[in-house]
Amino acid sequence: MQVHVRTDNNIEGSARMAAYFTETIQAALDRFAERITRVDVSLSDENAHKEGSNDKRCLLEARVNGLSPVVVTNLGENIDVAFSGALDKLEKSLETAIEKQRSY
Repeated sequence: MQVHVRTDNNIEGSARMAAYFTETIQAALDRFAERITRVDVSLSDENAHKEGSNDKRCLLEARVNGLSPVVVTNLGENIDVAFSGALDKLEKSLETAIEKQRSY
């Protein structure tokens, strides 16, 4: 499973951050690893330089063999909260999508 991390111009990305997200995603989605070819992580700051709560956005898109891409998004007060919430949503969405496919 490949993991690609992208950030907008308002969030500073680093190799360390990308490594953390990659390891966390691979551990969380390990049971689906044989089915997932790629996970795209997109991080953005919805309000840019303005003040505001819950303005960090994490979008996760998982490419799964035999299924349409599974996409989830989550907003949070910081990148860690946004990422954690999105990853929880992705796990549940993948579970549902794969179970539906198995039942057909």
